Parts: sequence; structure tokens; C-alpha cells
Amino acid sequence: MPDYPYITPDHLSTAVILLDEGERVIYLNPAAENLFEVSGKNLLGQPLPLVFTDNGQLASAMARAADNNASYIEHDLMLTTNAHSKLHVRCTVTPLSTGRLLLEFHPMDRPLKLAREEQMLDQTQANRLLLRNLAHEIKNPLGGIRGAAQLLEQELDKPGLREYTQVIIQEADRLRGLMEKLLTPQSNTRHSALNIHEVLERVRSVVLAEMPEGLEIRRDYDTSLPALTGDKEQLIQVILNIVRNGAQAMHGQGRIILRTRIARQVTLFKKRHRLAVMVQIIDNGPGIAPELRDKIFYPLVSGRADGHGLGLTLAQDFVSQHHGTIEFDSEPGCTRFTVMLPLQAAG
Repeated sequence: MPDYPYITPDHLSTAVILLDEGERVIYLNPAAENLFEVSGKNLLGQPLPLVFTDNGQLASAMARAADNNASYIEHDLMLTTNAHSKLHVRCTVTPLSTGRLLLEFHPMDRPLKLAREEQMLDQTQANRLLLRNLAHEIKNPLGGIRGAAQLLEQELDKPGLREYTQVIIQEADRLRGLMEKLLTPQSNTRHSALNIHEVLERVRSVVLAEMPEGLEIRRDYDTSLPALTGDKEQLIQVILNIVRNGAQAMHGQGRIILRTRIARQVTLFKKRHRLAVMVQIIDNGPGIAPELRDKIFYPLVSGRADGHGLGLTLAQDFVSQHHGTIEFDSEPGCTRFTVMLPLQAAG
């Protein structure tokens, strides 16, 4: 932290960056690390463009503040970070007597974020009810299909034909197991300490085994992350559904990045958390069609003709059970899903 006793921004929710006379970063607080998805240790001493790829408006605001030797407020500033996130912020630039600049950033989309979280919670509850009703309707016919396949197998004269009845029986058992999971009360989930990178590595190995040719899955891990409390199997299913969707959208030909970071002073569903784990799944595929973006988490909605439209619905449900959030942004060449999971009780 810089040697300014009157600046104590470590615990502020406002993002703060301090620049020296050469506009190099000499300090940024945890809120800024979280907002801009960067590590303070990596940026100290670096020029500001390493934080933002497009800072024309910001550079103009800084020049005005310096020229007039007075604070300048840019009320409508659009920033693109090096993590490719687009941010709508209000920025206050304050020149200090030493020639340094103090930048304060206030996100303008926070009310929208709260509204999206409330909508997500309502949607998740409605989806859960729909899935449970759907599971009830599917479970009984599955029992009849399985029984009929067993009877048919006993009547077949050719042993070679029995492999087909075995496929029917095994698939019926698999679907029945899925229906049982959908009908299982949330209280039956098994939460324990886990390493989120073990979850990601499991998913990575599964998807690469399914699509061994042409698919690249890169790791961008913060290995210093503490253990997370959660249901390991549920979190594997969350990440697997997202990664598999991205890989299938690219027909197994493309790049997926698995990224982990620590997020500080995060608000999830109106509850403040000191620390959270942020997991991002980024692919360079064609992007999500605009007409699907508002309903991508709805059940039975899919961008593929052969898709069942349950993968992201289940992912959202499981993340919600962990008191976390799942969001996405998408454009051709870059689709990013961000999963936020609190590390401890809200406080």
C-alpha cells in the first residue's frame, strides 16, 4: 500500500488504482483486483494499458484532471479489460500533489446485477419444479421399457441379439439414475472440503477423452486458492456441462480456457462475502445465438438440434445450491461463463 495515511482503501468496495508520474500502477486495492480480474502483484510497476486494452476515454479523463489540477469525473465510461470483460463504470480521477493520479471506479451495472440474481433465483426455483415434474413423468415409463426389454431378451433365440436388449436395459438404468438425482432433496447433497482444481482436471480429462482430436483445453489456474466447501460431484457436473456445451458448439475443434481466480468483497444474492472462488470457462467458438441468450438457462432450450436443453439448467440449479451465481457473456470468437462460489458464510 502506498505511503498515504489518509488513503485506506483496502476494505472499500470502491475500486481504487494509484498511478505514479509515469502512469504506472503502484497500488490497487482488492476491489479493483476483483472488478478488473487482475492480480495486484503482477501489475505493480506496469503501465495502465496492461489493465485495459481500450482506455481512450480513461486517458482523456486523466489528461483533463492533470491539466486542470482538479478532480474530474467521467460519468459514462466503457472499459475493456485484458480479461476481455466489458465494464460500464463511473470514474473519478484525482491528481495528487506528488504528480500521481488516484483513480476511483464505481460500477454502473450493480442494480442490473442484483436484478439478474433475483431473476436467476426465481428461474432456478421454477426450473427445479419443472424438472421434478418431468422426472416423475419419465420415471414410470422407464420401468416399463426396462421390463419389456428383459422379457424380450428371454424370448430371443440368437444370443447376438441380446446385446441390443442390454443396451436398452443399461440406458434405462442410466436415465432412471438421472431421474433419481433430479428427485433427490437438496438436503441429501454431500458437502465437504475440496480443491476446485481437482474438479477442473477431472472435467478436462473427460472432455479430452471424448474429443481427442482438434480440441485444446488450456489451464489458467491460481494455485494459491484455498479449499472450497461443496458437493464435488455436483460441481463436476456444473463444469462438465458448460465445457461440453462449448466443445460441442465448436464441433470439437477449438480452444477452451479453464481459469480460476480469487474474488474479494463479493455480493451474491444480496449477501456480502469476503472471499469467493471465481471459475471461468472461455471458448473461442461461434458464440451463443442472440435469440437464445435470455433463455439459455431454461430447461429444454438448446442451440443444437440434438441437444436436450437440460445441461445449463442443472448447472444453474447446482450452483444455486452452493449459494453462488453463474453468468455468461458471448460474442463470436469468445464465450465466457463465470461461476462465483463463496468461500465462507456471508458476513
